[in-house]
This record gives sequence, structure tokens and C-alpha cells, in this order.
Amino acid sequence: MSRPSAVLRAEGVSKRFAAVVALDRVTLEVARGECVALIGESGSGKSTLLRCFNRLTDPDAGRVLVDGEDAAGLDPIALRRRVGYVPQEGGLLPHWTVRRNVALVPWLRGAEGPLVRADRALALVGLEPAEYGDRRPRELSGGQRQRVAVARALAAEPDVVLLDEPFGALDAITRADLQEAFHGLRNDLRFTAVLVTHDLDEAFLLADRVAVLRRGVVEQVAPPDLLRSEPATPYVRELLRRARVAR
Repeated sequence: MSRPSAVLRAEGVSKRFAAVVALDRVTLEVARGECVALIGESGSGKSTLLRCFNRLTDPDAGRVLVDGEDAAGLDPIALRRRVGYVPQEGGLLPHWTVRRNVALVPWLRGAEGPLVRADRALALVGLEPAEYGDRRPRELSGGQRQRVAVARALAAEPDVVLLDEPFGALDAITRADLQEAFHGLRNDLRFTAVLVTHDLDEAFLLADRVAVLRRGVVEQVAPPDLLRSEPATPYVRELLRRARVAR
């Protein structure tokens, strides 16, 4: 049964791309203020499931609920403007300034003071607007570009943020810095988050619950400590062993 506090819910969601089954009757819910990490090998369906929550992908069967509303009945453009999204590699517009990139969604939503909102979001992710606002993405390091991508997702103050491998291409030190920044932002802003990652350590560090996917099927959903101590399937046990995080 769905909890009343569930902001996102997938109910029996299936998706196929030609002969490949990406999702196979997946059910998952995300409570308000919670961070759920989607973990699994390449091709397990993590990104496909994430993209169902903002209708970048529509399921073939089942349904997705956003704040209790069937996403299939929502305008996809309006939905994407109210749900923050950080794609792999950030997806910044290269010829726009950092400030203009971050102000995009507030501007599209007709919010008052989009540039002021952009500067506020940049400051939240640790980038001084006066120093970085007028730069182009090519003038930034990889870690700085990812901070800008997170700022863009937060600028319109969404209740929900979806992150698809946001720190995967960064070096270890920069990745640790961004993980710490993300953890701080969630503590301060209390937004709901779904995080796709292939790194179990990252999932355990940042998420309240972890959903393990394999070949489009959810093998287990549990808080990190419970996942470590009580793996539900042989696959989850082997995944923990290979990641060297099993107890």
C-alpha cells in the first residue's frame, strides 16, 4: 500500500526498447523529503526508471504518480519545469553564461527575478555569483560544471530533484567534495531526491534507502544498514561482496 507521504510512485512499470526489457513490473515509492538511490550494473534499468518520473521516458505498462497524480495525464513540459533534473555530464548550454544556464527554468516558469534566483542557487552550491556567473561552461572545471548543473536543478526551488550519475565522471577528490555539498543541500533544503549511481559507497553515503536493480527488476529496497546486514537475494549479496561493503 502506498504511504500518504509518497511524492513519487512507480506501480508495476514496464518498459521495453525493441528486444531489450529495460523495466519489468517495477514498483517503487519515494517519500517526501527522502533520498532514494537506484543502484545496479549498466543496463539494469536505473536511468530508465528515473526518466519515467519526469516523462523523458513513458512506460509501456503500469503507471507513475507524481504527488498522487498520474504522470500520463500531466503535460510533460510543465512536469519537467517543476521537477529538478541533473543529467549525466550536466547538460549545460555551452554558449550561455553560467548565470543564464542556472536561470533557465525559473525564467521558463515565469518566476519573479530569475537571475536573482540563479545567483542564490549558485551560492548554495559553493560558487560565488560575482566570480562565476559571467563565465561560460568551458571556462570551468568538471566539478564546477557539475555544481552549476545542480544549481540549475535547484534554482526554481523544486520539491523533487532527479540526478542521473551526477558525480560519476569526476576525480575522487572532486567527487567527495560534491557528495558533501549535496548532503549539505539536502539537510538545508529538504527536497525529495532520486539518485542514480553505480557506486554503492556513494549510495550508502547519500541515500535514506537504496533500490538494487538487475535486468529491469527491483531485487531489494532497504536502508543502507539493512541492505548490508540482510541482503534479500544472492545477487544483492554478491553485489555487496564485490563492492566490499558487506558486513
